Amino acid sequence: MPFAEIGSSSLEYVEIDAARSDLPTIVMLHEGLGSVSLWKDFPRSVARVTGQRVLVYSREGYGRSTPLTGPRTLRYMHDEALIVLPRLLDQLAIDKPLLFGHSDGASIALIHAGGSGRPVSGLVLLAPHVIVENISVTSIAAVGRAYETTDLRGKLSRHHEHVDSMFRGWNDIWLDPTFRAWTIEEYLPRISCPILAIQGHDDEFGTMEQIERIGRAAPHVELLKLANCRHSPHRDQPEAVLQATARFTSRLFAP
Repeated sequence: MPFAEIGSSSLEYVEIDAARSDLPTIVMLHEGLGSVSLWKDFPRSVARVTGQRVLVYSREGYGRSTPLTGPRTLRYMHDEALIVLPRLLDQLAIDKPLLFGHSDGASIALIHAGGSGRPVSGLVLLAPHVIVENISVTSIAAVGRAYETTDLRGKLSRHHEHVDSMFRGWNDIWLDPTFRAWTIEEYLPRISCPILAIQGHDDEFGTMEQIERIGRAAPHVELLKLANCRHSPHRDQPEAVLQATARFTSRLFAP
């Protein structure tokens, strides 16, 4: 597996070839406990239904990428969106990507599209966070307890070389009382590209208010609300997500 050297960090990534070379690359941004390997075969399915090249990478602290050297700050998603992601795109010669993000990764996609000043073809957002809700904090606290008392740590260690620093980096900052005021709503009106925002009715980490705020604030938004779906639409309703993504990209890149 190749690595990209971004500053002092070494980030693992995987590229999946495109059926059509004339379409923008899809860059997939994982969740707060995710990595390249935790996407499993889904990136290949995205490449298959869209015909587009797909790039998947693990952020610092995740997967086989460089471990964290300290706690995360309130701006960790901002730093990823506005500093790390632009450098990675430049290094890999990716211009005007379509960003496909899940949870934290979806929030990073929104910040990048609204704050980096760089061209973005479109956004596909799965269970994005734009504000911190009570349900988010309650569920993340429950995950913290599960990490200490169940086999969750062992399951995550199959996908992360530095599992404890990875987990603490995510869990601790979300439970920090100062994080309750975190919001990225200021970026939404600045996003000029089309957005497909997908949320499950049974999402245990956020309500429909998350994507509805995106729909009210950003100019070109399609909302998809899925039944029988929790916080990971690509796992709970993969075909629905793939079909919606294929329709979205076919409209976006129609001749």
